[in-house]
Amino acid sequence: MVTEVAEAHAAATADESEFVLPESWREVLAAEVEKPYFAELSAFVAAQRAEHEVFPPRGQVLSALEATAYQDVRVLVLGQDPYHDNGQAHGMSFSVLPGTKTPPSLRNIFKELNADLGVPVPDNGYLMPWAEQGVLLLNAVLTVRAHEANSHKAKGWEKFTDAVIKAVSDRAEPCVFVLWGNYAKKKLPLIDTTRHAVVQGAHPSPLSAKLFHGSKPFSQIDAALTGFGGKPLEWRIPSLG
Repeated sequence: MVTEVAEAHAAATADESEFVLPESWREVLAAEVEKPYFAELSAFVAAQRAEHEVFPPRGQVLSALEATAYQDVRVLVLGQDPYHDNGQAHGMSFSVLPGTKTPPSLRNIFKELNADLGVPVPDNGYLMPWAEQGVLLLNAVLTVRAHEANSHKAKGWEKFTDAVIKAVSDRAEPCVFVLWGNYAKKKLPLIDTTRHAVVQGAHPSPLSAKLFHGSKPFSQIDAALTGFGGKPLEWRIPSLG
């Protein structure tokens, strides 16, 4: 067991670039990645990659932080853990890369967006256009073993992403936090609701889609953004056709 831990630690150290923070997040999260739990988490992920297929691929785990700089976050959408089937997860909650079939939860998101704001349902599920406008697409758990949902739950990611949520909440600039489903709603105590807006509702999963449809979260997000003196988002996802 000692040898296995040592080998995992060595692998994590050798591949520590997988968890290098993007520049804009370094100051607010530097202390977090120096904590003992994060070293243990890095060793765990390295060991999992050595023995199993892990999603998202190496180099994409912190994609959400890379796509949306700390100072640019206007909306934080919290997911649970990455998609666990091949070719889906790329480090941004609910999003999939171009050319990947749109998963059921994201299809429900697009259906509600169309019903809420009349935005056409796109032909792809790549949400980078949202991220580039300040939508932080954050999962609570940032890695998963292939085909095994929640397999990396309670290994340390939740501590790290709680720190991300709190860092955004601690900013002077207001943000809209989007909490879909009971799991996400448990993060409400991390948010200063006197300065930020919170949009809560059912999760877009097929299991709770009947409650999600008709909840109009996108018009609520835009109303909060304009209430802060900002502009609503351009929700349309460009076609790849």
